[in-house]
Amino acid sequence: MGGSFEDILARARPREKTVMVCLAGDLAGEAERLQDELSRVSEDWEPEDLTAVHPGRALAEQLKTVHAQVREAEEPFTFRYIGDRAYSDLMAAHPAENDNEAFNSESFPRALVAASCVQPAMTVEQVAQLFEVINEGEIKKLFDAAWDVHNASDIVPFSLAASALLASLIGEK
Repeated sequence: MGGSFEDILARARPREKTVMVCLAGDLAGEAERLQDELSRVSEDWEPEDLTAVHPGRALAEQLKTVHAQVREAEEPFTFRYIGDRAYSDLMAAHPAENDNEAFNSESFPRALVAASCVQPAMTVEQVAQLFEVINEGEIKKLFDAAWDVHNASDIVPFSLAASALLASLIGEK
C-alpha cells in the first residue's frame, strides 16, 4: 500500500451499509405473538403420557412459516457516506432546539436517511411517508445505518458466526 496522496485518494471509496427492513409489520407482530405463545405453552405443558404430542410442535411450524414470510417481506436499504461538506451542511440545516442535542431530532433523521440512502433513492417526503408505516424499531434501523456510514470508525465489524464458520472451513482443509 502507501504511495502518493493521489494513489491513496484513487483507492478511497465512501463507506456503505445495507440493512434489511421488514415492511410487513403485521407479519412481524404475528411472529412475536407465536413466539410468546410457544414460550408460554412450553413452560406450562406437562404430558399426560409418553405418547402425548407437545402442543408447541404446531406453533413452531407456524412460527417457521411466518419467519419465512417476514424474511420475504424484508427490503434492503443501502446507505452511502455523502461527504464531509454535505454532511456538515445537512447538520447545520437541522439545528437542535436544545443545547444538549447535536441536531433536530424530528427533521434531521429524515433528512439524513433521504440524503444518504442510495437504494432505494428517496426524498425527505418519501422518507416521512415510510416512517408513518413502519414501526420505530425499523425507523431506528434506517437512521442507525445512515448515522453509521457517516460516524462509525470500525472498519470491519466483528462477526462471531462468520469467525466460527471460517474456523471450521480452515479446519476442514
